[in-house]
Amino acid sequence: MEKYWHWIDETVENVIEYWKDQERYVCSCGMSVSGLQHLGRLRGEIVLTNTVKEELLRMGKEAEHFLVLYTQDQWKGKGAQLGQFSSKEEAEKYRNRRLIDVPDPFGCHKNWVEHYWSPFRDCLSSFSIGVKTFLTTDLYKTDGMKELVRKTIRRKEELRQIINKYRGRTPYPEDWIPFETLCNECLTIGQHKILSVNLDNYTVEYVCNRCGAQGISSMEDGKLNWRVEWSALWALFNVSFEPYGKDHATPGGSRDSCVEIIEKIFERKPPFGYPYEWVGFSVDGKDMGDMGSSDFLGITPADWLEVSEPEVLRYLYLKNKPMKRVVIDVSRVPEFSETYDQAERVYYGVEKVTQEKEEFEMRRSYELSQLRSPPKVLPFQLRYTHAVTLIQTLSKERLLENAITKLKNTGLLSDKPSEEDKIRIEKRLNEAEAWIEKYAPERFKLKILEELPATLKQQLKEEEKEALRVLADRLGNRELTENELENILYRVAKDEAGLGSKKFFQLIYLVLFGQKQGPRLASFILLMDRDLLLQRLREAYQ
Repeated sequence: MEKYWHWIDETVENVIEYWKDQERYVCSCGMSVSGLQHLGRLRGEIVLTNTVKEELLRMGKEAEHFLVLYTQDQWKGKGAQLGQFSSKEEAEKYRNRRLIDVPDPFGCHKNWVEHYWSPFRDCLSSFSIGVKTFLTTDLYKTDGMKELVRKTIRRKEELRQIINKYRGRTPYPEDWIPFETLCNECLTIGQHKILSVNLDNYTVEYVCNRCGAQGISSMEDGKLNWRVEWSALWALFNVSFEPYGKDHATPGGSRDSCVEIIEKIFERKPPFGYPYEWVGFSVDGKDMGDMGSSDFLGITPADWLEVSEPEVLRYLYLKNKPMKRVVIDVSRVPEFSETYDQAERVYYGVEKVTQEKEEFEMRRSYELSQLRSPPKVLPFQLRYTHAVTLIQTLSKERLLENAITKLKNTGLLSDKPSEEDKIRIEKRLNEAEAWIEKYAPERFKLKILEELPATLKQQLKEEEKEALRVLADRLGNRELTENELENILYRVAKDEAGLGSKKFFQLIYLVLFGQKQGPRLASFILLMDRDLLLQRLREAYQ
């Protein structure tokens, strides 16, 4: 399989070649804390960037992962942002303030940024290694950034001509200054009229376009035009690699303009870039569009960690090339987990895949998704759907012990579980419990009927009763694997009962749950108390 390349490996090689095999690499990314720090932001800014950094380290290079938070940006006051406050009218006065100057709507943190950034920050170590975070509010106070700001002001005419090539019908006028100053009175930042700039005192004289105040503001409190800022940060950190969202990837678009700025104004080579697609959000199969921060659309990394392992999401992002749209639907967590578990089995060589290239990509994506070295041998895998069944059929008292006993009795667990196995089993059980409570479709929520309703029994036809009798006879008290049980179900349905699998399965669901749908039947029956199952079947056909 040496002939295949994973896109991460290819990217790392391209980065090294681009920089002529230098020794130190800065892998950087940035995001605005405009609202919900959703799961989609882990794709490019965290997983992609961090994995490239880790692979550079593995190859003996010096490498760091920087994350820049654009906290000087304007708070736009979108509908969803205003809706975070108890009074939208009160919140209107914060419009066009710096994000760092907007209060926390719930009063539990210092400001807006701290409230929405903290939960994301607290989850970073679950999805990445060694990310160093910088706030633009702090960076604008550093000597390095001040020098870059001074350079942009001195060369503002050259900058204007560069940027105007990309602005089409809305070019900047000749008196344009590539800086956005802070109004000391109303605290807004933006297109205030700049009267003069004093680079020696590092101040700006301005007239505020909101409150009308005229004053002098420190340039430490303002920010560069966003294109210039992006290029300046590349120069400040000497960035080697930076992924960017697809909105910047259009030929002749914003990134191309920033490339020209850094080359001509800051006299430096631009970082090697990689465009990536946004992450979609779906609810119960309905695509809601792309996750959005200021739109407050999506779920957070903390939400994900409640119901699944971080490696499952990392695998999803690494298995799919960055420009392929990935859609997260939390109701599909069992499916995502099974995809990851299969890759784990392929990695350990206990399952084969027909297509060699696909097998390679699964193995390598699994390997890259790990934040620590995987065990020497395949640990026990508790299927997510099995965990869903166990959590709903076992007593919560001594749950782990009861689950291990059940798994042994059904033959799913043949050896004594290691400590690592126990940790994994307990984790899946806890995740499944949270998933059932918050996101599971109704068909996964199991509640076996306490007794068979008389009306249901009266409605059963003779051929249906015979089918249930045949099934009870075939099951008996035999120990069966899941595959053997599945074969029995299909054989009884098609060959012995003649009902067809769909009608037969609906019949069993009715007898057990009083409805025509439910979980994967073989998995559930395998973990269900066999005596209770046989008793229910007999009640139905006798």
